[in-house]
Amino acid sequence: MITASITRLVKTPVTARHINKVATTASRAEAKIHGAVDIILVGRERMRRLNKQFRGLNRPTDVLSFAWNEDKAYRGNNLGEIYLCPAVLLPQAKKWKVSFREEFSRMLVHGLLHLVGYDHDSEKKANVMFALQEKIVKTSV
Repeated sequence: MITASITRLVKTPVTARHINKVATTASRAEAKIHGAVDIILVGRERMRRLNKQFRGLNRPTDVLSFAWNEDKAYRGNNLGEIYLCPAVLLPQAKKWKVSFREEFSRMLVHGLLHLVGYDHDSEKKANVMFALQEKIVKTSV
């Protein structure tokens, strides 16, 4: 089971109901996705600052995830935080010729998978992560 706390710092057409549906679908598909997650919707400037601070990249990005247990010190049921930037997701959706809702869902799932240890830093890991991501997205949109 997963519980999502949603903070909207910018407007987006995606409802809290849809966000919860995607998170629940992800938790059913991957047992490690359980507990609480904070989902924060931010603008381009805030996302740029976060990306610069934590990844050294001075540009906004679509999604950032921060796991509470990355250093294995925290073992509570809070998975962490996911920051999503609708202003980046909208042109991305147009580029890939998918709806905003689908791209938002994809990046939310992407963030959730990162929180529980999935990564795409090798071809093998990327194949596993993206296959699961797309399976979840197709069943939640």
